[in-house]
Amino acid sequence: MASQSANLWVLLGLGLAGILFMTRKLKKTIREDFGAFIERLQLLPPPQPAPPKAPHPLTGLTFAVSDVFDIEGHVTGFGHPDWERTHDAASRTAPVVSILVEGGATCIGKTVVDELAYSISGENKHYGTPTNPAASSRTPGGSSSGAAVAVAANLVDFSLGIDTVGGVRVPAGSCGVIGFRPSHGAVSHNGIIPVSTSLDTVGWFAKDSSVLRRVGHVLLQLPYAVSRSPRQIVIADDCFQQVKIPVDRIVQVVTKSTEKLFGRQVFKHENLGDYFNSKVPSLKEFHGQKTNGEVKTSSIKLLANVVQLLQRHEFRHNHEEWINLVKPVLDSATSAQICGPLDASDEEIEICKSIKNELHAAVNSLLKDDGILVIPTIADPPSKLGGKDILSEDFRSRAFGLLSIASLSGCCQVTVPLGLHDKYPVSVSFIARHGGDRFLLDALHTMYASLQEQADIASKSKLSKNALTREQSAEIAKEKGNQAYKDKEWHKAINFYSEAIKLSGNNATYYSNRAAAYLEVGSFLQAEADCTKAINLDKKNVKAYLRRGTAREMLGYYKEAIEDFKYALVLEPTNKRASLSAERLRKLFQ
Repeated sequence: MASQSANLWVLLGLGLAGILFMTRKLKKTIREDFGAFIERLQLLPPPQPAPPKAPHPLTGLTFAVSDVFDIEGHVTGFGHPDWERTHDAASRTAPVVSILVEGGATCIGKTVVDELAYSISGENKHYGTPTNPAASSRTPGGSSSGAAVAVAANLVDFSLGIDTVGGVRVPAGSCGVIGFRPSHGAVSHNGIIPVSTSLDTVGWFAKDSSVLRRVGHVLLQLPYAVSRSPRQIVIADDCFQQVKIPVDRIVQVVTKSTEKLFGRQVFKHENLGDYFNSKVPSLKEFHGQKTNGEVKTSSIKLLANVVQLLQRHEFRHNHEEWINLVKPVLDSATSAQICGPLDASDEEIEICKSIKNELHAAVNSLLKDDGILVIPTIADPPSKLGGKDILSEDFRSRAFGLLSIASLSGCCQVTVPLGLHDKYPVSVSFIARHGGDRFLLDALHTMYASLQEQADIASKSKLSKNALTREQSAEIAKEKGNQAYKDKEWHKAINFYSEAIKLSGNNATYYSNRAAAYLEVGSFLQAEADCTKAINLDKKNVKAYLRRGTAREMLGYYKEAIEDFKYALVLEPTNKRASLSAERLRKLFQ
């Protein structure tokens, strides 16, 4: 009897061990694809053309598509089992998917999206939240979460997602990969479930800027053209003030990389909030409708409200009938957004459409054909899994304010990873004018290696955070001063240069530049003192000698002025200004 009991326990132990082994094996399988895929399949490219014809442009690449793209014979799930249950299999494949396959790429599956592709969190309670390979305790970002994870985990070379209000840009930033949102209307939407028709775009992810560009050329049907370098890099200073990671960690990388490639002269600093206030007059009308004009609100925050209102309005127009008929079980946050009261009149929706048109014109006017706007992708690090911060009004306002710029203007935007900060991915975004997709893809390809190099240097820097911050902050203040000087705002320029000097008092350029502004307002003694300080710091600063000579001439110190102009000529014999000034004074006192 004892022997039988012992055998029973042995068998039971073996059974439990087997169950434990199978459980571990199952968990390992789930981890291997990071929960990115909802369905595996295979769409193979056609045979290669015979020589001397060139091979297909995407030969050898694999990709996945978010579960909003139709594939013949498969039900498009839209991130919700009730949608899958109530819809038939697609009768044809979305043209955008077919174009990629015909271009030589192999499609290997469909990836998870947020339910009804509506959220930016990346969480899905029905199919499971894909694991963020860059930060496993954090959300992957949405709505195209699985597509970003598949690329970040090296499961595919690139992937397709849908970006309405950040659906590609947010997961790209959260997972540390490149994400491209093209100009609105640049890529066909046929065979794709719509979220918000006037905001939806087909976007794509890649780890390699070369792959990103190759895919872009195929999707956008771009003919060959000579690559152009940016002539202006516009840094949106007020947008970076919202960021919850050190601003200099991002701005420093972009600044150093850009200076190395294109020189300092391409930089411009802009307060986007002020710019939009002046260029998007319908924002005031929208604000008045909501508050009777009683509370002052920044234009970026107003844009966040506009884009969420439009998304909700158009989503309901597309899917309200299905929601009312099926009554799907929705996450409480999603339900609150799409099932709650719309709280918008027809007049307000028309104002929102006017804002879109005005913003489109404003951003195009700011950037023209060869400018790039630099903004944070999103203000906060990736949220904790199951965290509630993403539901807060402050979080949504910060996030959608930044995301609304490209969504509402229809311009193209690329999210660029810049390594890690405090173990979480850091990114920056570049925006180009509507229709500037080739220019933006080419510019990123030119800049990408340098950006990654500078990001690596910044992360490994031995300088203390405080010293680094003061140096970079001083440089930012100087650039603001330069812009104010160009705009003939002399006193504003003086204040910015003074701020730079307080942060870094041993830079001759800061004193020399402030002296130039002092000259413009007739403060000749201050200009002379600043130039003397600049010369003490840098004996070869030609501009400081010229400006001190001008100040001394205005003060009546003609002999000393002549000496300054002559010394400037010694340093720079071809300087016409020094030559003419010295000659003029010499003749005057002969």
